[in-house]
Amino acid sequence: MITGRGWTLLIGAAVLWVAGRALGAVDLYVLGTGAAALVGLAILLARLPGPRLDVRRELHPPRVYAGTESRVELIVRNAGSRRTPVFGLRDPFDGGRRQAKFLVSPLSPAESARAAYRLPTERRGIFTLGPLEASVSDPFGLASRTLRVAPASELTVYPRVDSIAPLPHTRGDDPLSGADHPTGVALSGEDFYALRAYEVGDDLRRVHWPSTARLDELMIRQNEMPWQARVTVLLDVRRHAHSGESLELAVSAAASVVAACWQRGSLVRLVTTDGVDSGYGSQHAHVEAIMETLASVGLTRDDRLSAVLGSLTRPGNAGGLVALFTAEAPDSDVQNIARLQFRFASLTVVLFDRSAYDPNAPADRKRAPAVSAGLVRVDGGQPFATAWNQAFSGRTTAGARSFG
Repeated sequence: MITGRGWTLLIGAAVLWVAGRALGAVDLYVLGTGAAALVGLAILLARLPGPRLDVRRELHPPRVYAGTESRVELIVRNAGSRRTPVFGLRDPFDGGRRQAKFLVSPLSPAESARAAYRLPTERRGIFTLGPLEASVSDPFGLASRTLRVAPASELTVYPRVDSIAPLPHTRGDDPLSGADHPTGVALSGEDFYALRAYEVGDDLRRVHWPSTARLDELMIRQNEMPWQARVTVLLDVRRHAHSGESLELAVSAAASVVAACWQRGSLVRLVTTDGVDSGYGSQHAHVEAIMETLASVGLTRDDRLSAVLGSLTRPGNAGGLVALFTAEAPDSDVQNIARLQFRFASLTVVLFDRSAYDPNAPADRKRAPAVSAGLVRVDGGQPFATAWNQAFSGRTTAGARSFG
């Protein structure tokens, strides 16, 4: 393709032709023809086979939280048998809205070069990086040829996670044991539960020797299965219930609750008003899948709140429920959420006042839903992390796991 410099030279050639015709000056015709011929020669040179390049792009790391650093490293190797000319590399980001550009000096056969740059991670989302292109031009810079040297990659930016207290432990049906209380089992568990007589097939490592010596009978130490709490996070993503930056605040709050409860050891679950349900899980991959959903979630006109609330009343829903709404949501929706208290052991409604996401709106605490559930109010003067920690301060537990 012809570069900007080449088009400038072609326009100059046309001006020389016009001037030569108007003035009857043959020299101007010759200069114009020479300029046009030079551009044609540049196009032919640019169409010659380009350098053979082996290029790798590495993201460190490919998944990050908003505001943390992600670094890209490019490794370029001359895979041909000839020395490469000077060429440029262009790596577009986020659909070409931003891009990284480099000039690579000539490389001898099998010689490598490295380049690195940082990616913007100030907002959540799943961003496309690439494809990486190399451009080779003629010696005059009048024409260039673009080669695709590396495929596209994806960068996932999770929502910002605040340091908050986890939801207090609650009781409910335990999916691991099928009971609403700790259960005594012989082969698993951590805390002492009881002693019983030996039965054929019992693990001899569970023999309680002091009691065996005292009673002159093999006694087995029976341990208690740890009861694993469960937390459901309900996120409102309806378009009519959000305004401005409210969705970003709600998504960040949902990610913070999920991370805090998972670190404490709870089974976590994400449910959205458009029907997404992650199910309960405690594995790292499960939490990463939730974070990836939160990274890409957007506003939708699909309103399935009634159906979602109906599904939350079915058996199998227990533990704690955290519902996140804004001041744009009707009071009736919050009241319908409050009716789930009979199903869940604890219910917390996080309500974002308009002042939390609209700096021109005053804090309005008159709009307080009449719910007996726990209510966390977030406004312009009290961000989510502060309001949440004030509501649940002093209720954290030990044994948190590292998340990241």
